[in-house]
Amino acid sequence: MNAKMKKALASGESETVEFKTSFDKNTIETLVAFANTRGGDVLIGVSDRGELKGIQISKETVQNWINEVKQYTSQAIIPDAETIKIKGKDIVIFSVQESPIKPVACKGRYYKRIKNSNHQLTASEVADMHLRTFNTSWDFHIDEFHTKKDISLRKVKAFIQRANAHREVPIQDEPMTVLQKLEFIRDNKITYACFLLFMAEESSLSTIELGRFQTPIIIKDDSRLKTDLFAEVEGVMEFVRKHINKAIIVTGRPQHEERWDYPLDAIREIVINSIIHRDYSSSQDSVVKVYDDKIEFFNPGGLPAGLTVERLLKGNYISDARNKKVADAFKAVGLIEKYGSGIKRILREFRNYGLPDPEFREIGRGFMVTVFKKTGEVTPQVTPQVGTKSRLESGVESGVESGVESEMAIQLLSFLNKNLLSKKELAHKLGKAKPSRYLNDLMSRLITDGFVEYTIPDKPNSRLQKYRLTVKGKEHIKKLPKK
Repeated sequence: MNAKMKKALASGESETVEFKTSFDKNTIETLVAFANTRGGDVLIGVSDRGELKGIQISKETVQNWINEVKQYTSQAIIPDAETIKIKGKDIVIFSVQESPIKPVACKGRYYKRIKNSNHQLTASEVADMHLRTFNTSWDFHIDEFHTKKDISLRKVKAFIQRANAHREVPIQDEPMTVLQKLEFIRDNKITYACFLLFMAEESSLSTIELGRFQTPIIIKDDSRLKTDLFAEVEGVMEFVRKHINKAIIVTGRPQHEERWDYPLDAIREIVINSIIHRDYSSSQDSVVKVYDDKIEFFNPGGLPAGLTVERLLKGNYISDARNKKVADAFKAVGLIEKYGSGIKRILREFRNYGLPDPEFREIGRGFMVTVFKKTGEVTPQVTPQVGTKSRLESGVESGVESGVESEMAIQLLSFLNKNLLSKKELAHKLGKAKPSRYLNDLMSRLITDGFVEYTIPDKPNSRLQKYRLTVKGKEHIKKLPKK
């Protein structure tokens, strides 16, 4: 018995091994699934349990089988064949390598290998696999439904500014030239990536549904994002922070520690991964559900062919972003460090936080990540002095009122430090197309508490109205810890 045969029989059927008592159509489907995934071996003459049954073959049998495989597949595959005799029984081993050109089909149907079974590919997976073969992706292709008029040059300029912060040699070209050089515009037409990253108006193409659930059927709050992908990262994070707790841990040091229910860096990593790997050609929307004890992140589009959850968690894979151009843009502005390291960072953050590992699973035609909270361990703690502070101070320093508002308050004060800005300009700095309800409410509170003032105080609703820090606001900025 050769080493390959011995190992296969010992380990049983797997992602790369299949047992067959006879040669049939299913054998060809398995070879196709192997070719579309990581390659593999089909052992003919072996039962599902790994029992040696043997098979009757003549001089021409194996060659006829090879011809059948070639005849019924496209891109045609020709397996390697080896006949061995074990305990007087003939066993045929068909072997195929992963095909360099995908997907391979059997009579017009496409399969991939998941664990020890074959799964038929969806139309979206077929298209995605074909694009990956030519080192491209769906988002690289021309968007025939939108034009350059549908993108915002302001957002492109903001992208260039953020990218320059991570470059030794800054980009100095005009926005449209940059888009052409980065292949977001090709043949004078915008790509899908270009529209998704810089859309001027809202689009259902990027919809993310957000919900705060009291029970699986009772919704306490909901929202919907339909904007550019950069803004959606902040939009999801804003919603999550709004609906989770932040505790102040009294340490005895001058600066108390803040602890959210979940490690926010890991949550942001999950959100970014979802946005980069989403199947935007799917009719499904991304969904984020915040419960009392967990958060679920659902994304249309499963794992690439050949990649399992087990391999994902072990880091035993080469990262291959579903949307390569979107991933390149996120990397350019520092939102991702390097491809393929996100899962490791997420697991490390949760373990360091003392929380259970997140759950990763394929569900339907999508992917679900669920994170869990240790209920009752994170409780807001407030020092006795909080009662004498203004609402902003207690909001920022204790986190009791609203996590999103406290963090946004710090951002707004920082934006207004040495700058006069309108509410719309503040919204743009937060990555929003227009002022939100929360921004309006928070600006009113900042003015009421004496941290911010109008530049035209006698005309609050003037179209020329801007905001500036008061002396109190400037003093508060000085007290904030340096990042």
